[in-house]
Amino acid sequence: MMKRLWLQGARVAVGLTAVVLLAPASADAQISRVSSTDHRQAIGINLGGFFLKGEDSRVNDDVLLADLPSLAFDIKDFNGGSFGGEWLVGIGQYLEAGVGAGFYQRTVPTVYRDVVNDNDSEIEQDLKLRVVPMTASVRFLPIGRGGVVEPYVGAGIGVFNWRYSEVGEFVDFEGGGAIFRNRYVAKGTAVGPVVLAGLRAPFGDIWDFGGEIRWQRAEGDTKAVETELLGNKIDLGGWNAGVTLHLRF
Repeated sequence: MMKRLWLQGARVAVGLTAVVLLAPASADAQISRVSSTDHRQAIGINLGGFFLKGEDSRVNDDVLLADLPSLAFDIKDFNGGSFGGEWLVGIGQYLEAGVGAGFYQRTVPTVYRDVVNDNDSEIEQDLKLRVVPMTASVRFLPIGRGGVVEPYVGAGIGVFNWRYSEVGEFVDFEGGGAIFRNRYVAKGTAVGPVVLAGLRAPFGDIWDFGGEIRWQRAEGDTKAVETELLGNKIDLGGWNAGVTLHLRF
């Protein structure tokens, strides 16, 4: 009887010893799998700026170009901060597909260049542009995933929801120069190509940090007959540049 109990106790002790010895190895293997660079998906954020196309390259009949002769502002005044998020999915070692969304908004205060009120005060307006881009893209990683750094280039399509407004005081040059207050608003959705390039560096087990630039081209229809804006189009093209942070899984 005592012998059987001793043998059972010995078996239990051996089993517990095996569990204790094998548990670290199993945990090690699990950590190795988690910390592997072979992650297939990632979610991330980007913070940076949006820089509109300059005066010399904007589309004909652009509403901002139409306002420039009379209002005291520059196209570069519309350059401003932007942010967004995206979801990436790996396709093999050298390709990724991604979808994302962003947000940009900028208000530019301005005045008439050559006209003032009867009391010599400025005639003021606010020009405001908002763009919410939604994009789908494919990226090529020339040296693949898993390196110390991971450069990439890509291209895709963007759907740009936009809104442009002019609010304040205006001069009726055709009606004897009367000054009146009004609001002109146009909005819509435009579609256009997106090209991008970037560089990222994995750190820790599940993160990467990098920088990216994007070029986009799109034109919105302001419906000038209805909105009474001076230009029939608004050029939404330009460059996005910023930093990126991704969580890999």
